[in-house]
Amino acid sequence: MTNRLELHQITKRYPSVVANDGIDLIVKPGEIHAVLGENGAGKSTLMKIIYGAVKPDAGRVLWNGAEVEIANPAQARTLGIAMVFQHFSLFDTLTVAENIALGLPNDTKLDALAQRISSTAAQYGLELEPQRHVHTLSVGECQRVEIVRALLAKPQLLILDEPTSVLTPQAVEKLFETLRQLASEGCSILYISHKLDEIRALCHTCSVLRGGKNTGVCDPRTETAASLSRLMIGAEPPTIQRQTRTPGATMLEVKQLSLAKSHPFATPLSDISFAVRAGEILGVAGISGNGQQELLAALSGEDRRAKPEAIVLQGKPVGNLPPGLRRRGGLGFVPEERLGRGAVPDMSLADNVLLTLQTPLTIRFGLIRNSVLVQRAADVIARFKVKAAGPQAAARSLSGGNLQKYIVGREVMRGPKVLIVAQPTWGVDVGAAAQIRAELVALRDAGCALLVISEELDELFEISDRLVVLAKGRMSPSIATSDATVALIGQWMSGLWDAPQEAVHG
Repeated sequence: MTNRLELHQITKRYPSVVANDGIDLIVKPGEIHAVLGENGAGKSTLMKIIYGAVKPDAGRVLWNGAEVEIANPAQARTLGIAMVFQHFSLFDTLTVAENIALGLPNDTKLDALAQRISSTAAQYGLELEPQRHVHTLSVGECQRVEIVRALLAKPQLLILDEPTSVLTPQAVEKLFETLRQLASEGCSILYISHKLDEIRALCHTCSVLRGGKNTGVCDPRTETAASLSRLMIGAEPPTIQRQTRTPGATMLEVKQLSLAKSHPFATPLSDISFAVRAGEILGVAGISGNGQQELLAALSGEDRRAKPEAIVLQGKPVGNLPPGLRRRGGLGFVPEERLGRGAVPDMSLADNVLLTLQTPLTIRFGLIRNSVLVQRAADVIARFKVKAAGPQAAARSLSGGNLQKYIVGREVMRGPKVLIVAQPTWGVDVGAAAQIRAELVALRDAGCALLVISEELDELFEISDRLVVLAKGRMSPSIATSDATVALIGQWMSGLWDAPQEAVHG
């Protein structure tokens, strides 16, 4: 049988790093092939080479047995290669349907395309509104657009980068069934994920990259999560050490927060109430697009329509205050969108420190203290093991996982009294994810109150003291993590917390 894809000695060099160093890869027809590696291992560069977005410096690419030079993504799509990027390639001012139409023939009818989008999205359990503008979507919803766009092409090779981060546990298995069906029909799948259990459950083969080189090929179905971790990072991820402690005073309280839609496709918030105390982590579960974006905007001060008393920070009403005043009141904030909200892409890591640390430490007599910014950036890079060229490196030059470590580290090292974190380990490898979670738990043990919004249920169960669920703009009651189950939280993610719990177990 002719291999679907063969890479031979693929090499790609950049001024400061060799991203791919003589990599070989073989993908067979109908094979689900995982590519595993820590952040910065060269996975994204390799996938972009396959998709024609990056040209290799050396090496050969064979497609269905014939040598090819894939000059650009349009040629890749013509060959039958589709890719879902971790960083999305969508135009904010266009609708979902218009964005998808950009990669299709000029005579494509938008009405017919919208119907295809809706039916394909429904088939794969990915809720989408074709007429909605992209700037109104959450990160998770943007990922759905990319997945549906790829599936519409009926590809011979589908490259998926972290595809399950937008799904409930129940929907993940449905997607897996779909991918298995696609594979049985002959479609090859390159699957990039940091969820080792997913790779073991889904994939037939796993290629491991470390430092831009092949370090092994294995059958993940015969491996354990620990053995895959050792292949990837050379060690098992550290276990989180937690201290049992009684939470202190209420640091953040939200009381009957209701907000109408800020735009036609927004999710209205309805009567949301919760409290977070010093020395505890409250985890917020939910499928992307159920009000997380709107809640984050209200809590951070980006949306100031709330009544002052609806959001109380350390005993003071702040519902109508801007972000800067909330930060001075002890609030730290890590948004889900790294580039654009969490960091300015073209600014250096040192200059990005100034975005959230405008104090006499960084600004004196109206002058910016650049040496302080450089030192703080260097401290974050060192403490959080960020792979970067240094404090002067541009934010956009970092891989997604390394930029996430930097943004989380920047906030943790501010020493906030209350920290709100959205998607703390989105697209981050197991080693870095364990480190970020350990830092959040250490902050909790030091007396900080943390609100962690995540679509990674395993993560929330690992670090949270209590859990709530956000569904359709409404919030569930809180439940102690020790009393919760994945099945129960999965049911609540559909908005069914008023249903009898017996139904979950029966």
